[in-house]
Amino acid sequence: MRTAPPVVLVFGGSDPTGGAGLPADILAIASMGCHPAPVVTAITAQDTTGIKEFMSLPPELVIAQARAILEDMPVAALKTGMMGNSAIASAIASIADDYPDIPLIVDPVASSGRGDPLSEEPLDEALRVLLLPRALLLTPNSEEARRLAPDADTLDACAQELLSLGSEYVLITGTHERTPQVHHRLYGNKRLLDTFTFERLPQTYHGSGCTLAAACAAVLAHGLDPANAITQALHYTWSTLKHGYRLGMGQHIPDRLYWGRVTDLSRLK
Repeated sequence: MRTAPPVVLVFGGSDPTGGAGLPADILAIASMGCHPAPVVTAITAQDTTGIKEFMSLPPELVIAQARAILEDMPVAALKTGMMGNSAIASAIASIADDYPDIPLIVDPVASSGRGDPLSEEPLDEALRVLLLPRALLLTPNSEEARRLAPDADTLDACAQELLSLGSEYVLITGTHERTPQVHHRLYGNKRLLDTFTFERLPQTYHGSGCTLAAACAAVLAHGLDPANAITQALHYTWSTLKHGYRLGMGQHIPDRLYWGRVTDLSRLK
């Protein structure tokens, strides 16, 4: 009998482009050999240029979705994305409290690549108070890190403040920095643990942050230690960007299945 893959439960918003949000999570998690269990927090109308509108679901329905999965399947990791409002953030925190042994990966996404808000209200305080104390890993880009730690004057100081709030590891990605190469910094145990440097690609991408956080969750679900899991997830994510493609009029979409892409359909027979 075949061994079942690890289950990764992801909270996030829909995306009809298939580029970000839950579709991105599902593809990345499946690509990394896990079974995705998506819990919808919001319905969005968006394209590859930005958000048109969105509607958050009732927190009770978010909780009901999550508990239905957690009471039925052996979930190995939890990952958050778009939450929509602080009530949903609180609902997710209550789930994490009830399952403290399941690692929680927090992607503190608050806006689209164009800057469109993905919440009805600022969520920085809800993230700091409700979710960071429960997180194994926080994956902000540099702009999100500065927003979550507004009193810090450097990214190193941002990381230290975010670690002090309870997150065990903080991975600050450097795509938004004006550097010739992209530098991602991993912090833990009150210090910088590692710096990962990648070629800066010429395009911008719809769902790159979702892909990275979901890949981290998936590799952690396989049982790897955080440092190795994050390293693998970073290399995987960069490859999805390198092989990305443009379908619409806006950003490129990462190819989360780049490694298995078949161009000769006769090979599928």
